[in-house]
Amino acid sequence: MPADHAGNADTAVERLAQLASERVDHRFKALPPDAEGLTVGELAADRRNLFTGGFTTPVLALSAESLEHNLALLETWSERHGLAFAPHGKTSMAPQLFERQLAYGAWGITAAVPHQARVYRAHGIQRIFLANEVVDAAALRWLAGELDADPDFRFICYVDSVRGVELMDEALRGTSRPVEVVIELGAGEGARTGVRTEAGCAAVADAVAATATLRLVGVAGYEGEVPQADGDRVRAWVRRLTELAADFDKAGRFDGTTEIVISAGGSAWFDAVADVFGEIPELSRPALKLLRSGAYVSHDDGHYRHLTPFNRLPDEGALRPAFRLWAQVVSRPTPDQAFVNAGKRDAAYDLDLPEAQVVRDGRTGEIRPADGISVSGLSDQHGWVRTTAEADLEVGDWLGMGLSHPCTSFDKWQLIPLVEADGTVVDYIRTFF
Repeated sequence: MPADHAGNADTAVERLAQLASERVDHRFKALPPDAEGLTVGELAADRRNLFTGGFTTPVLALSAESLEHNLALLETWSERHGLAFAPHGKTSMAPQLFERQLAYGAWGITAAVPHQARVYRAHGIQRIFLANEVVDAAALRWLAGELDADPDFRFICYVDSVRGVELMDEALRGTSRPVEVVIELGAGEGARTGVRTEAGCAAVADAVAATATLRLVGVAGYEGEVPQADGDRVRAWVRRLTELAADFDKAGRFDGTTEIVISAGGSAWFDAVADVFGEIPELSRPALKLLRSGAYVSHDDGHYRHLTPFNRLPDEGALRPAFRLWAQVVSRPTPDQAFVNAGKRDAAYDLDLPEAQVVRDGRTGEIRPADGISVSGLSDQHGWVRTTAEADLEVGDWLGMGLSHPCTSFDKWQLIPLVEADGTVVDYIRTFF
């Protein structure tokens, strides 16, 4: 069996343990130079302080307390609304976080592309929902091998075209069990992927039924692509999705499966999804109502802070931003300008610039609010900082910044310190992008 196959919980534990055995060296930015040669586990056991333990700047820190809060909140929220949860792993691509998500009740982990599924399997993930159509023959042959080798492995992916079904069928012939698929309903004209009409969905379902390599188990889509999305438009689209499932069920299209999968739910409208999923009529077999939000794990200080449904649901809790990027002031050329040593290689910038939050005094270690300080731009390795007359900032100070968009924060760091509120680093989160 190929080395990246993983088929049971014991393998998952072993692979996670191997992450702790990796040696610390020049590959991992910001880690203490004097830790060279230690294993990640040994460095974590040192419980070094982020500010005084030899870490170099810039350094991205993930709050241990905020992470646990967010994991617990989505678990209880999903249970309260009768939803299963397959958080999107593309956000972090961190097997240690996948393990925590599963421990907090996740049904499985969502992927976007076959490479991500390979990472998941290499770390023992037993249920994968791939929210895309897979037509790459090499990837499908790999998938067939995984299904053949591990009868407990469950994999579900989208189909959204008759041609896609033909390509999947061609690549999967000879496999021991069919690949489970869900019809992707497009979110509207001008939206991203997905079949645009119910008649088109029926044609794709007919194509699936004509194969021996695929089995239709449900319907799915992504409400975040609804044009001019608001609560009413999103709910209307989700009702189309649930009605499609009911119509397919009445037509007997889900024969051969023990449950009907109905999946939606990004990070901006999962409240609307929960509302409509709560109205699904009784079907011929149980419905697996599968939510796929991913950004919640770290949340953020920008894009998702504004979009999260918890802004509309204040009585149901609040997510906490877990990332803070620390950079050092390396230049203060004028009274209204400063530069820090973190730029596009270190900070997410595709949606919003970093938000200046706190300053750690380079002389005393005191932490104070970043009054009168804002980030105005990023170069590759520099952050441009504007300062007003009230700003207290000088060369050598550390600037702590909040970030926007978790997906493009995680992907810039291979090993991220997990930090408690007092600055103690208790673990290191390995990413695989």
